[in-house]
Amino acid sequence: MKFGDDFFKKVEKKTNVDKDTIISLAQKLQNGNMKDENTLREVIDTLSIMTGKKVSKETSDKIVNKIINDKVPDNVDKMF
Repeated sequence: MKFGDDFFKKVEKKTNVDKDTIISLAQKLQNGNMKDENTLREVIDTLSIMTGKKVSKETSDKIVNKIINDKVPDNVDKMF
């Protein structure tokens, strides 16, 4: 699926996240091994920066462990 500049401008306006950051994260997700702890931590850190939400070491550890051990619930609200 291809996204044009208009799409990225709308996303940037709503989220304050620029096109290059979105593409970089998408590439990490697409090319990365989502069972690799380093890849997961990079994605978590990137999302934390993008959203302006601090993710504690404890929360990051929980997320990584749940993903690596295939224990992500269907409803992510139940994860913590």
